[in-house]
Amino acid sequence: MKLNKIISPLALALSAALAATGCSHKYAGNVTNIPHRPGVTEGNNAGRPNPSPTLPVEPPPAPPFSLPNSVPTSTPNAVPNPPGTTPTSDINLENYTLDRVALAAYTVHFKFDSAVVQEAEQANLAAVAQALGNPNLKLLIEGHCDERGTEEYNRSLGERRALALREALDKAKIDPMRIKTISYGKDQPADPGHDEAAWAKNRRGVFILLHPKTPVP
Repeated sequence: MKLNKIISPLALALSAALAATGCSHKYAGNVTNIPHRPGVTEGNNAGRPNPSPTLPVEPPPAPPFSLPNSVPTSTPNAVPNPPGTTPTSDINLENYTLDRVALAAYTVHFKFDSAVVQEAEQANLAAVAQALGNPNLKLLIEGHCDERGTEEYNRSLGERRALALREALDKAKIDPMRIKTISYGKDQPADPGHDEAAWAKNRRGVFILLHPKTPVP
């Protein structure tokens, strides 16, 4: 009985000493300070990491640059040639007297849908070139077509015929700047008929001699 009374106080004292020094067998040497972790905040999310911030969304790439449909494709100040004319030189017809008789016999004719000067027409071209031996004279060439085809197409074809004759005279040593060309398409037929005979007459190039109104010094 006396021994128990002595041991009990000693056991209590020893336990108290061990607790005071933190040397309990369960936690001895294992207690560490936990550092503060970034992203952990107080409040409603205490102890939980903050959600990752929302990254900005990269905008979609811009579409390739292209001109709007409204951009004009021609020079705004350009003045088109008046209907029925296709000038190729700066000859002002108001300064000349138009002689339609002098070269009327040398009209050149073309095959259907063609602007090729045929070999049989070379004699007519030679006569026109000879008439232009006077350097004061100039020449107007009219291109004509038969009635078949659209107005726009025949206007273009008449122009090509007149220019083909101008080029042929250029090869005959006639300065092209002395020659003006005009296309009338199918607007001025030589024969109003509607058969092959009339059409053959209307596919033509007409030469008009130009005399200056003011005498050249």
